[in-house]
Amino acid sequence: MSLATIFEKYPNRQYIMFGGKGGLGKTTFSAATAYYLAKKGKRVLVFSVDPQASLSDIFERDIFGKGNIEIIPNLYACEVDADKRIRDYQEEIRQKIISMYGMEKIPEEIESYIRASSAEPAMEESAIFDAVVDIVVKGDFDYYIYDLVPLGHALYYLSMASIYDAWLEKITGLREQMREYDRAIATMQREDVSEEDEIYKELMYIKNRIGASSKIMTDTEKTAFFFVLTPEEMIIADTEKAAGLFAKYDVPLAGYVVNRVISRGLLDEKIPEYLRNRIEMQAHALDVINEKFGSLVLARVPEFDSEIKGLDTIKKLAEVMFEETLS
Repeated sequence: MSLATIFEKYPNRQYIMFGGKGGLGKTTFSAATAYYLAKKGKRVLVFSVDPQASLSDIFERDIFGKGNIEIIPNLYACEVDADKRIRDYQEEIRQKIISMYGMEKIPEEIESYIRASSAEPAMEESAIFDAVVDIVVKGDFDYYIYDLVPLGHALYYLSMASIYDAWLEKITGLREQMREYDRAIATMQREDVSEEDEIYKELMYIKNRIGASSKIMTDTEKTAFFFVLTPEEMIIADTEKAAGLFAKYDVPLAGYVVNRVISRGLLDEKIPEYLRNRIEMQAHALDVINEKFGSLVLARVPEFDSEIKGLDTIKKLAEVMFEETLS
């Protein structure tokens, strides 16, 4: 089966994720897939949650922190600005505190805590995760293509949904018990109980958002996850291990894409010894990939002789990945 066949066979898989170790080509594959689908008439958003990745460089457009930027008809790109997201999140907290408790301004001790929270190690990850939730729950596009962070952080994002969900389940449960207790007391005292619980409403709002994102990440009908790897034994071992970890979160694995395959045809030419050795090493690694992953290997992408940058090169990559000439 090929990449093109996967998209034809499963048209409802609108959430596409490319994952793998850093530097293997996830961002370029995400961009090329978005380009391919846009040329097929689909409305596509490709977005990066990796601070090290750069869709701006690949598309040769300044898109960082600017929302959804149209690259070509049907194709939009977005790079999440985590720092801005944290600032917006802090301001949102200020406004909710003022609204809930009827304050004119935030007390200094609370303001100090809010400012200090930006230095918390998990704050950036949480802000980016929340941005992803914002993007995917709106439903403005036919396809959403995630350029995921390297494997370790990707697992963190995937686990975060279930951790948040479990925590919120417990908190909302306790809050519901408190509401029942308050109703009972109010009934005995014959007081009005019609006032809405703003804290409970906020908890349910967060819970529903996290739940919606979590369902997307593990929905076999709507989501396809592709591992990117190169023909190197260490990368193969790391990918196999990561695939097992992802399976624990029920992430639907759609297949593998092998990148930077050097043509064996070069062996017939006069080439440096190191390049000959590298081709032979890759040949062995490709045999291992076939043995371990078999029919789940959907594409083998050759080593390009230039950097993947600009729409012309992205088009060439898309044509190689999907084995199709694009207009």
